[in-house]
Amino acid sequence: MDDLRLAWKNLWRNRRRTLITLAAIAVSITLMQAAHNLSFGVYASMIDRGVRAGSGHLSIYRQGYLQDRDPKLGFNPQNLAAEISRLAGVESVLPRLYLPGLAQSSRDSRGILLTGTAPVEEYRINPFLRKLPATQMIREGNLRDALVGQRLFEELKLSFGGKFVVTLQGQEGELASELLRVRGIFTSGIKDIDRSLVLVDQHRAATMRGRPQQIHELAIILKPQADERWLLDQIGRLLKNHPQLILVGWQEAMANLADAIRLDYAAQKFIFLIIILIVTIGVINTLLMSVMERIPEFGVILALGAPSWRLQRMLLTEALLLGVIGMLLGSFGGSLATWYLRIEGLDLRYFVSSSLEFGGVVFDPIMRADWDLRWMLKMAFYVCGLALLAAWYPARKAGKISPAGAMRHY
Repeated sequence: MDDLRLAWKNLWRNRRRTLITLAAIAVSITLMQAAHNLSFGVYASMIDRGVRAGSGHLSIYRQGYLQDRDPKLGFNPQNLAAEISRLAGVESVLPRLYLPGLAQSSRDSRGILLTGTAPVEEYRINPFLRKLPATQMIREGNLRDALVGQRLFEELKLSFGGKFVVTLQGQEGELASELLRVRGIFTSGIKDIDRSLVLVDQHRAATMRGRPQQIHELAIILKPQADERWLLDQIGRLLKNHPQLILVGWQEAMANLADAIRLDYAAQKFIFLIIILIVTIGVINTLLMSVMERIPEFGVILALGAPSWRLQRMLLTEALLLGVIGMLLGSFGGSLATWYLRIEGLDLRYFVSSSLEFGGVVFDPIMRADWDLRWMLKMAFYVCGLALLAAWYPARKAGKISPAGAMRHY
C-alpha cells in the first residue's frame, strides 16, 4: 500500500507529462477497440449476407464438387434436409442445384447459371431478394416461373411475363431446352450475378437436368449464437450413412470471402502494432525522464539504507498505475465509440460506391460495429502489461545508481 501511495504521488509530480502519457495509452486502446469492433461488425455482416446468398454457414456437397464444379456430381439428399432442420441452432436448410446454360430471347442470348432452389425458404433467407415483392417470387412446384437478374433482363430485352428459352446439357450429355416465363427481376449489386443468374424451382431445374431428385448443395443457415462445433459433430453423424458426401464450413465453400477478410485483418494488425509501439515509447520516455530527474533523490534513499530493488519496485508500480488508469480510460472510450458506431454506423456513401464488392459480397457503405468483448478485454490487459514491460529498462537503470554518484547530480 505504501508503494502504491508513493508511486501515485510521484506520477503527479509532473502532471503534464503524466497526462500526455495517459492520453496516449487511453487513446490507443480506444482506437484499437473501436477499429476492431467496427471491423468485427462489418465482417459479421458480410459473412451473414454472403452465406445466406451463397453456400450457408455449413454446406454439404458430393466429394469432388467443390474442386471441379462438375454438374454431374450431384446427390439425392433423401431425408437429410428434414433431419438437419430439427437440430437446435439451425435456422434453415436450402437445397440448391447449379446448372450452366444458355438463355435465349427473341432479341439476344447470354450464358447463364440456372439455379434451382426451394422458393419459400430462398425468399425468406436470401438478402438479394429482400426488395423483391412477394408477388414476383417464383412459385413452388414444377412450374415455368423464373427470376432473372436486372442486367440479364435488360440485355435479353425481356418483359414481365415474357418468355425465354434455356438450353443446358443433360446428365448423359444431351441438350435439353425449356421455355421459361419471367416472374420477377432482382438486383444483387454484383455485376456477374445480375447478368447471369436465373432462379427456378429446384424440381424444374432437376427435371431439365434429367435427375429429378438430385441437388448440388445443401446450404445450412445457422441461428445467431448457434454452437457451430456441436452442429458439425451432429451433422457429421448424420452423414455417416452417406460416405460420398462431405460437410464443409463457409470458409472453404466461400474461399474468396474468407481470404479477403484474412488479408484485411492482417493489415489491421500491422496498424495496431504501430499504435502499440507508440504507447511503448511513451511509457519508456515518461519513466526514463522520471528516473533522470530524480537521481539525486534516489541517491538519498539509497544512502539511508534502502535496497536498490525498492527503487525498481517503485518504478514498476508507477508503470502499473499508468497502465491500469490508461486501460480503464481507454476501455471506457472504446465502449462509447463502439456503442455509437453500432447504433449510428459510419456512413461512407459519399466515398464508396453502393455496388463495391469485397470477396464476392456487396460492401455495405454504412459500416456498423459489433461487440467483441473478449478481444476488448484481451487488448486492454495486453497494453497494460506492455506498459509494465516498458518500465523494465528505466527500473533497471534506477537499480544501478550508486549513492555517491547520485549525490554529484546536485
